[in-house]
Amino acid sequence: MSVESLVTHITDQLVRLSQVTHADGATAVELVTDLLGSAGRRPLAAGPAWDSDVSDDHTPVEFSLAFDPAGPPVLRILGEAAVTDPASPADLTPALAFLRRQAARHAVSMSRLERVRDLFTTGRPRGTFGMWHSLILRTTPEFKVYLNPEIHGMARSVPLVQEGLGRLGAGAAYQAVCEQALRPGEIGRGDRLTFFALDLRDTDTARIKLYVSQHDAEPADLARAAAVVPGADPAEVVAFCESAAGFAGPYDRRPIISSYTFVAQAARPVGYSVYVPIRSYVADDRQAYDRVHALLGRYGFDTDRLEAAVAAVTSRPLEDGVGLVAHVSLRIGPPSPGVSIYLSSEAYGVGVPRRRIPAH
Repeated sequence: MSVESLVTHITDQLVRLSQVTHADGATAVELVTDLLGSAGRRPLAAGPAWDSDVSDDHTPVEFSLAFDPAGPPVLRILGEAAVTDPASPADLTPALAFLRRQAARHAVSMSRLERVRDLFTTGRPRGTFGMWHSLILRTTPEFKVYLNPEIHGMARSVPLVQEGLGRLGAGAAYQAVCEQALRPGEIGRGDRLTFFALDLRDTDTARIKLYVSQHDAEPADLARAAAVVPGADPAEVVAFCESAAGFAGPYDRRPIISSYTFVAQAARPVGYSVYVPIRSYVADDRQAYDRVHALLGRYGFDTDRLEAAVAAVTSRPLEDGVGLVAHVSLRIGPPSPGVSIYLSSEAYGVGVPRRRIPAH
């Protein structure tokens, strides 16, 4: 019987991914070990310590590679700090403790988070998470947090986001998104406000981001979502989603996600990304891999890095599962336009492949 622990499984993958991306593997291992805490030492055979929503098998870590024209892809980790009470996974206490520890070691600025933290603080948090962490492994690691707009319930997500973005100087741009990008009458319902995200640094490129899950979106809805951002080509966004999903919608499985990048005092968002949950629109990971490979080639990126990254995470045949390639996204606008690929650790399980899904 295997006694491999969660942290051993994930850090082994991280070391190999760091070689692919030229990231600092030692720093990556240090950060993830701290993030997972005692849950990381739990044997895989014991199953997940809590039902993390980061990935389908409840592994509280997901990897991504952000391809851009400037150099090798940037390795990023999406993770959830070890939940102390599985009955209250949206409690912010473990996540904030992790940030305080990292602030003493790295360049982490809590200033913008502190301006909105009270909005996401409650004695009765709702939802499957309160805060997730994105660890961006550049020369110096960078930190980003994802907060849950529905932590007080879905009905209160709209005023919460409006207040939060207003405090950060992005109220006008958020209003433009509501009026011009999202579907009338669907904000907080069909267009659910899923993540409120902040870069934890004091630089000109630090981002404020809002992610919107667009349930049952049609191509026209995706075009509308992108058109509010200067420089975004709605037709390109629609074509990207069609290529990734394998058909032209409506996207009625897991929702397409639109995200908007804001800066203080701008009248409109300055960047846009669209995320396709490709695992819901393929039969197996071979099909997902082939589509992602084609998209990277279309945008001029090194497809050999994709092959190496997949090999760093798993040795299983791609036809034997679905969900390893979880998302693919197109980033438009500053600071780094490009394509990102999201890979599941599969620490606790592999999704069962489906029969080939016919196009609609």
